[in-house]
Amino acid sequence: MNAPSLQPIAVTLGDPCGIGPEIIAKAFVQAPDSVRHCFVVGDAGVMQRCIDSLVAGGHLARAPVLRLIADPGEARHCPEGVMALYQVGDAVPELALGQVHALAGRLAGDCVAWAAQAALEGQVAAMVTAPLHKEALSAAGAPYDAFPGHTELLQHAAARHAGCDVADMPVRMMLANEELRTVLVSIHVSLRRAIEAVTYANVLQTLQIAHRALGRMLGRQPRIAVAGLNPHAGEGGLFGDEEQQVIAPAIEAARRQGMRIEGPFPGDTVFMKARQSAASADPVDAVVAMYHDQGLIPVKYLGVENGVNVTLGLPLVRTSPDHGTAFDIAGRGLADPSSLLAAIRMARQLS
Repeated sequence: MNAPSLQPIAVTLGDPCGIGPEIIAKAFVQAPDSVRHCFVVGDAGVMQRCIDSLVAGGHLARAPVLRLIADPGEARHCPEGVMALYQVGDAVPELALGQVHALAGRLAGDCVAWAAQAALEGQVAAMVTAPLHKEALSAAGAPYDAFPGHTELLQHAAARHAGCDVADMPVRMMLANEELRTVLVSIHVSLRRAIEAVTYANVLQTLQIAHRALGRMLGRQPRIAVAGLNPHAGEGGLFGDEEQQVIAPAIEAARRQGMRIEGPFPGDTVFMKARQSAASADPVDAVVAMYHDQGLIPVKYLGVENGVNVTLGLPLVRTSPDHGTAFDIAGRGLADPSSLLAAIRMARQLS
């Protein structure tokens, strides 16, 4: 595992109409050691209004002092109790919480774009992204309406920085908590398109990306289990032949490249296998799942408060909480910062 970097970590605001500002404020107050050398990429007015509301409602023991910074390096010199913030663009007017606003989507997108560029240029060790709202991001218009979410936005930014096609910057989503890690072959697409994405090339590429990333994270060769696509992993072709025609050949190719890959296993048992192995001398380090819900439901069922989303394959470190904008509780002081703090801790470990 890498030694934690002393460079600052950028924490993006997320959608200002969701719980992003709230969990950031609570993290800075409740866990000052965890957020040391972190700074917020966002809007000072949004953060100050959120802090004031939380203090007035008795949801925050004290108010962190906002300090505007012009350079990420300044965050390393902020004492406990001070929240460093880099202002992105012009001040944003007060917006109704819990609602979709194009202006909120644009601010969230601008924060991610700025932090990504800072990470690609080496100004920050990592970026941790508070939740954005996909509908608001789309409502913001170009360029953000072309991206379903963080992952795709970051992929395009990294490819542009590298001067290559997006296809040459393959990325994958990994969701992790203390008990389970899962890596996805496809991300934010319809189920029909997700099934179409289960190709030999995509499965093998996912295994390669997961193997490299986990090897760097763990400091050893990882052991990876692969889920099948069909019920009972196809039952020998009775319920579909993707396991025989696509997934198993990709696994064999990965093995020939020296990877420790097992499967395909039925999707309804592989996660139990991985979880139960955690206490063994030879644990399954991750499960590769064929599509979004197959892989994320088991991890989220174990508790979103400790879940962390990691984007694999990028030339930067990006983590995020395992939850969305939670518009239904925005502004009520009920949001839990645990997943954000877990994302910050993992970002430190990876950077």
